[in-house]
Amino acid sequence: MQDKYDKRRAFQEAQNQYKQAIDTFQGMEPNSPGYGSELKHVKQEVNEAYQQIQTALTTASEHQRVQLEQFEKDLQGIIQTVNEEQ
Repeated sequence: MQDKYDKRRAFQEAQNQYKQAIDTFQGMEPNSPGYGSELKHVKQEVNEAYQQIQTALTTASEHQRVQLEQFEKDLQGIIQTVNEEQ
């Protein structure tokens, strides 16, 4: 029972961090004076999400694994976009 709870919790933490990274990215304002700080913040959020995903992948079910791998792809797209804008 504890194992199932830990798997679910690890997945939920990864999912929450992923959503936070997405929200931060979508909230960026390219023309704002603090855009450089926003880019830095997005990178930090993405790195934290990526770490949570890696942790969750160690215990994920097959269905969760598919979702987590999609989260990784989405985050890679964000990093690529952010790097192009610098």
